[in-house]
Amino acid sequence: MGVIPTEEALAAARSAGLDLVEVAPNESPPVCRIMDYGKYKYQKSKKQHRGHSHQTKTKELRLRPKTGDHDIEFKVKQAKEFLQHKNKVQISVVFRGREIAHIDEGKRVIDVVIEKLQELSKVEMPPTKQGRRIMCTLAPK
Repeated sequence: MGVIPTEEALAAARSAGLDLVEVAPNESPPVCRIMDYGKYKYQKSKKQHRGHSHQTKTKELRLRPKTGDHDIEFKVKQAKEFLQHKNKVQISVVFRGREIAHIDEGKRVIDVVIEKLQELSKVEMPPTKQGRRIMCTLAPK
């Protein structure tokens, strides 16, 4: 529209049912635009929100060598939920007291969990013994 007085610009915006928005206030003369300001703010917030990506978190499942089959099933169900939300899952089998003598039982538990989660995940870090625990990390496919 070119350079016009503020009153005329406001009148033109009102007649169009829109807002007069100052785009570049530091320019000489200031640059204004006739637009729907609410729609502009909404689109700007949507554009900003679209840029955010999912932050991958690591969720931990703690098991014991004596954990029952039903409890393992429940933990696997939780792990599936975590993997579907694109989170990593760290499985750890913790040994207490004399349980450390039965490492093979702990490995069996962790292998069962890995096998049940195989269709949703890939093994990022294979099972390793670290002190009194066996740990493994699974990442979503």
